[in-house]
Amino acid sequence: MADMAAFRDAVNSWATGGPRGPASELAGQWGLRTAVLLEGPSDLAAVDALAARRGRDLAAEGVCVVPMGGAMSVGRYAGLLGAPGLGLRLTGLCDVGERRFYDRGWERAGGSRQDIHVCAADLEDELIRALGTERVEEIIREEGDLRAWQTLQRQPAHQGTPRHQQLRRFFGTKKGRKIRYGGLLTEALAPGEVPPPLDDLFASV
Repeated sequence: MADMAAFRDAVNSWATGGPRGPASELAGQWGLRTAVLLEGPSDLAAVDALAARRGRDLAAEGVCVVPMGGAMSVGRYAGLLGAPGLGLRLTGLCDVGERRFYDRGWERAGGSRQDIHVCAADLEDELIRALGTERVEEIIREEGDLRAWQTLQRQPAHQGTPRHQQLRRFFGTKKGRKIRYGGLLTEALAPGEVPPPLDDLFASV
């Protein structure tokens, strides 16, 4: 069974000056054919949750999912995993504000821009819009975070701000919260509610 955590560790080491060998060996051993480049771990949580919901074992299908620690790293990772490096087909998910970094990275690595799936603001924004604010608040209540959510709403900086924007801010105010809710919100989606960028990403791999 492919251990994608081991492959991601090998790629991250390579990206920071380590040897190519471990990543190359694992890619060949597991028959990897496609690399999904994500900005960060909250996106990975959502992708993992949707894969589980749909009964897909991406690793067994030859698909590696790699969070890069920020969109500005996409040129490096695309070069390592795309045509100049391991020769994997590239696809990915990004925020609209980071599209320019992906475009440049894809161009240098010989990828197709059609394989870049862009969120309207970010993935949290897409998930909140797909579920609606009431359902998102219910998930927050079920997770025991209602008091923290209400505290944020009472802060002067957030009073009068649309509920949707307050929720986006809430998910980013505590370390690890964005990651946790990336998975939880995705798990709560009905089959027809998956945001188009995320749905299109899965259709492409």
